[in-house]
Amino acid sequence: MFRVTYFIGFLTVLLFVSNEQASAQYPKINLAYGYEVDVEWPKKPLPHRWRYVTGVAVDSKDHIWIVNQMDPPVQCYDREGNLIEAWGDGQFAFPHFLRVDADDNIWVADFRKHAVRKFTQKGELLLTLGTLDEAGSDNAHLNGPTDIAIAKNGDLFVTDGYGNNRIMHYGPDGKFIKTWGELGQEPGQLSQPHGITIDSEGKIYVAERNNCRIQVFNQEGESLDQWRHLVNPWGMWMTDDDELLISGSAPARWKEEFGNLGNPPSNQLVVKFDRTGRMKELWVLPLSKPGTMNPGELDWVHAIAADKDGNIYLGDVADESPFHRIQKFNRLVPEK
Repeated sequence: MFRVTYFIGFLTVLLFVSNEQASAQYPKINLAYGYEVDVEWPKKPLPHRWRYVTGVAVDSKDHIWIVNQMDPPVQCYDREGNLIEAWGDGQFAFPHFLRVDADDNIWVADFRKHAVRKFTQKGELLLTLGTLDEAGSDNAHLNGPTDIAIAKNGDLFVTDGYGNNRIMHYGPDGKFIKTWGELGQEPGQLSQPHGITIDSEGKIYVAERNNCRIQVFNQEGESLDQWRHLVNPWGMWMTDDDELLISGSAPARWKEEFGNLGNPPSNQLVVKFDRTGRMKELWVLPLSKPGTMNPGELDWVHAIAADKDGNIYLGDVADESPFHRIQKFNRLVPEK
């Protein structure tokens, strides 16, 4: 009898609370940041197509530079989506990430040509790191380089990621200084260092896709910290406020049929960290189904960059898609 009375009382309270909730007029205030895809950006001229949009960066004029595998591989757009520059036909085998330095020069890592090259904004070659079209593990060669970070003094740090699992440190003139890292999971070791960036104090952040972590180094190669099991990092972008944006997917476990951790991704994430590894913001974006190209969805997000207003640019690389995209997501701020 007690149990029946208790159950009836519980239902009465539940119905009362439900009715109160239904009648309450909650203010519909958006207190979270968010993003909305800009379906009009960019105004891609025909017959340009994209395949594996692996890299994106923003220069000092807020122009957006991308690299992809189809000619012309290097393209530049303004904030409104108008094409400004396009060049590089026949010069790349498989470009990976693209960076812009303080002088607005363009750097492209090409892991199939085993080199990282520096160009003017018109496509004139200025410098080559590594030996073009030759893989190796000595100080004169790279093997599958993935990305480059440029320090304030011009020093260069390359993730020699697919073949050597190490960081290469060069001077501004491209002269080799030192290297560190080897395959492994311990602090200081690396497993597929996929992306790299640097903050205003000179700390280096490395996205290790196969270790599912972000590892922080000083410029001597000493491991300072490891941020584990928060995101499977693919691309990295350091904002002017020293906030680290990461594109990638949720932490994952290995699948026997795939060589890389997190492939295929289960979702699409953009995460913002401060320099201590504290997660400040997280956004989950739709993962495209094979063969679909719906705006706002992503097909294995790879490239990430942000302009001065916080709008983000994301490029995708899924093997199943016939073509890929660079998309602009306008930042939505909380309401007051």
